[in-house]
Amino acid sequence: MKTVAIMDLKVEPGEMDCDQPPPIEVFANTSTLHGISHIFSYDRISIRRCLWLVFFLSSLTLLLYVCTDRIQFYLEYPHVTKLDEITTPVMVFPAVTFCNLNSFRFSKVTRNDLYHAGELLALLGPRYEIRDQHLVDESVLETLKVKADFNNFKPRPFNMQEFYDRTGHDIRDMMLACHFRGAQCRPEDFKVVFTRYGKCYTFNGGGDQSPRISVRGGMGSGLEIMLDIQQDEYLPVWGESDETSFEAGIKVQIHSQDEPPFIDQLGFGVAPGFQTFVSCQEQRLVYLPPPWGECKMTPMDSDLFEEYSITACRIDCETRYLVENCNCRMVHMPGDAPYCTPELYKECADPALDFLVERDNDFCMCESPCNMTRYSKELSFVKIPSKASAKYLAKKYNKTEEYIADNILVLDIFFEALNYETIEQKKAYEVAGLLGDIGGQMGLFIGASILTILELFDYLYEVIKYKLCRCSDRKDSHGVGSTQGAVLRLDDVKCHMTHYP
Repeated sequence: MKTVAIMDLKVEPGEMDCDQPPPIEVFANTSTLHGISHIFSYDRISIRRCLWLVFFLSSLTLLLYVCTDRIQFYLEYPHVTKLDEITTPVMVFPAVTFCNLNSFRFSKVTRNDLYHAGELLALLGPRYEIRDQHLVDESVLETLKVKADFNNFKPRPFNMQEFYDRTGHDIRDMMLACHFRGAQCRPEDFKVVFTRYGKCYTFNGGGDQSPRISVRGGMGSGLEIMLDIQQDEYLPVWGESDETSFEAGIKVQIHSQDEPPFIDQLGFGVAPGFQTFVSCQEQRLVYLPPPWGECKMTPMDSDLFEEYSITACRIDCETRYLVENCNCRMVHMPGDAPYCTPELYKECADPALDFLVERDNDFCMCESPCNMTRYSKELSFVKIPSKASAKYLAKKYNKTEEYIADNILVLDIFFEALNYETIEQKKAYEVAGLLGDIGGQMGLFIGASILTILELFDYLYEVIKYKLCRCSDRKDSHGVGSTQGAVLRLDDVKCHMTHYP
């Protein structure tokens, strides 16, 4: 007789925590959410319960609408501008850059200069002939004829930077008097800089020396300088050129020590025969970065300037534009590219720069820095010299009265008061304001808070967990029934086999 071993294939299901959550009527009565206790109650459905449901859904709809509006307003990233005026005992005096509107002194132009740059200066024609002789003063014409005589002339090497430096107006000849805060200042206090006007000078430009300060406002507390613009040295003009000017006087720019001068675009003119008073106020501007504003936060990507400013960005852009299109740079441009020759100045550099300044605004997109300093100005004028002082000044400087009236100017720059203006952009709506508005609207419409939201999530978690547990129990019950069926079939087999010897 054969014995058949029967294996028990039944598997016991694991114990699981499947406590049933309280009914929603119980949760509604214990919840801090207003209104739902009247909607979910043990009473039968009535008009009162329906009205409470309508009111609750209406309040919830209004809450969602207001919250959506607040979120949309936040995503617009609005800002406001705060204006304030702050008094201080001392202030850093700004840098002052000025240029004579005439770039080249006629007496310093040599025969070699005329040979190379005569056509650029609109003095000579393409064949080195004097242009429009009938427009030239006799004395100037005689001098020009001597300098433009190229018979048996052997040209020497020519450099535009050396030409600008040598022929530009010298501060030692221009400056007749200078005082800062009542103390005399010297030509050595002015640093030579090159701009598109040629050789210029900057007072209080910083660098190796500490910037000068002002300890009080008003006239006499700033820079007062008397200049001779030397109109007798102006190049004769009988043609239009980017290197010559129809005006007489100087161009002035007041700027911070951290930015280079950009005087051809940002300067203001000062005419001879007048004393010009410039009352300044410092303005400190603070802009917001994206997405609230459009200021530039990243460092300047340039080998030419360390500090970012709009003028530094513009000069850097113009320099790159000329190097790319003309393979050279102008004298006032930084870098190590070769200086343009007079021919390249006339044929490429001047036209390219004029096009860039006047038309191609998309090439040089310079964002405002997040922090910058600028100076607001108020200008006023009085005539100089008066009839009473004309003879004295003529005698003092050994000039004629007519020369004094045509060439002398006085520039007086000072702080109006020892205060500065702050213009600051501030975020109008931050995350704290958004949360406060949403929380206030939740309390107003449905009487809810963040803890109320946690209550709802906790109850939903208990309900979902209970549902999942029930589904798991059903699967386990189905599996056990299948196993028992299998065991019974084995028993049948055993019973069947016992009938055979």
